[in-house]
Amino acid sequence: MLDAQLTAQLQAYLERVTQPFEIVASLDDSAGAQEMRELIEQVAALSDKISLRLDGQAARQPSFRLNRIGQDLGVEFAAVPMGHEFTSLVLALLWVGGHPPKVEPEVIEQIRALDGDFRFEVFMSLSCHNCPDVVQALTLMAVLNPKVRTVVVDGALFQTEMEERQVMAVPTVLLNGQPFGSGRMGLEEILAKVDTGAAAREAAKLSEQAPYEVLVVGGGPAGAAAAVYAARKGIRTGVVAERFGGQTLDTLAIENYISVLETDGPKFAAALEQHVRAYDVEIMNGQRVEQLSPAAEPGGLIGVKLANGAELKARSLILSTGARWRNVNVPGEAEYRNRGVAYCPHCDGPLFKGKKVAVIGGGNSGVEAAIDLAGLVEHVTLIEFAEQLRADAVLVRKLESLPNVSIVKHAQTTEIHGDGKKVTALSYTDRGTGQAHTVELAGVFVQIGLVPNTEWLKGTVELSRYGEILVDPRGATSVPGVFAAGDATTVPYKQIIIATGDGAKAALGAFDYLIRGGAAH
Repeated sequence: MLDAQLTAQLQAYLERVTQPFEIVASLDDSAGAQEMRELIEQVAALSDKISLRLDGQAARQPSFRLNRIGQDLGVEFAAVPMGHEFTSLVLALLWVGGHPPKVEPEVIEQIRALDGDFRFEVFMSLSCHNCPDVVQALTLMAVLNPKVRTVVVDGALFQTEMEERQVMAVPTVLLNGQPFGSGRMGLEEILAKVDTGAAAREAAKLSEQAPYEVLVVGGGPAGAAAAVYAARKGIRTGVVAERFGGQTLDTLAIENYISVLETDGPKFAAALEQHVRAYDVEIMNGQRVEQLSPAAEPGGLIGVKLANGAELKARSLILSTGARWRNVNVPGEAEYRNRGVAYCPHCDGPLFKGKKVAVIGGGNSGVEAAIDLAGLVEHVTLIEFAEQLRADAVLVRKLESLPNVSIVKHAQTTEIHGDGKKVTALSYTDRGTGQAHTVELAGVFVQIGLVPNTEWLKGTVELSRYGEILVDPRGATSVPGVFAAGDATTVPYKQIIIATGDGAKAALGAFDYLIRGGAAH
């Protein structure tokens, strides 16, 4: 189960364990149980502080719990946590074993102060790069607070339960048996939802902040680069972001960022944050900006209002709000989102193993999604609006070679059908003949590009007809002191490396604005 390299790494980590604990397994006769037993036996053999019991009687089998001796911490894995979740297992072992988490002390106290009955179930897949953050946050909460219990469930291992409970996207979190959230969530976001007073406390704290010289809105590659370049000028810099890392958190492989041969999105996002934190930059994560107030006079303070009611002030502002997946906007899409309609093939693909699915979009992302899914599902139907696929030729050739893929070009998706609980079919119209067609399937993956996150700026900053922020060569917008960078702007070619350069340029533009006393260049 664990190769020599992983075994050596895990043994080194387990040397940090200070409190003895036990792994209590509940196993059946399945192949998954055999893999689980092999894994936990290897883990237990690496530390004399870990004991193993095989007499568990948990409701889900196979599964295992992590307990301190004489204390049930409420941490359970109904999974063989390898792949993206191996780090989650390592952290759980360390935390249960007494190693302190790398979390701010005030956050730890907030978790310990939670009062109530919190029984979390987090459904994930081992190929999901969005799941570990959620798994690790909920696991930590269970370790720190006896009123919190967390069960991590691998959807592929418990596919029947997933279908019965209509869980069709990962990560999906249930709290006390009721839907709590779906998609990537950080610890701060989860705490804000369960701690009802957290938002008001945070708003009051943020509103007390002194004005920034440069305030960056957005924590993706453009925002991170802008923050680093601004902070290196020795001026007061802040970043307010809904989720630090932006779209890179939803990217599986990154192979075109010069000097980094290959990495994945979450690792890249973590490196961005680490670089920003190396400077004296205040990061306000998990915060959504809702309103921009231009300065009342040249060189005056610019204001932004957050969703929690807080107000921040700055002498200059850099907008790097990025973009999000574009919706196909047909009947059934919104109704069946996360119930068969998905946007991340890497995350949700394993949930459709052996089933029929469709991919909407014939660009690189759509064709790559279809190729990936073809290795998991029974059949993939790719639907492209144009007369030809727009993806790179090498990808198209690969797609055309797959026996379980149908390619439908010059077609317009008209409706996604369902039975009230999940997706059952998709309808499209042949744009050449006008003939309507319906394909029976279980899932639809939408891959038709991006839309800028700029709706909140309408009426304050000049936007293009596509909703992009209009910028000049220095990143300046139509509002004095307000600059913009990255995928939210009119700058062509939405690429990570272009966004980072764009963020650096906007920061230099903002600094030039500041040293000129707020005068235009």
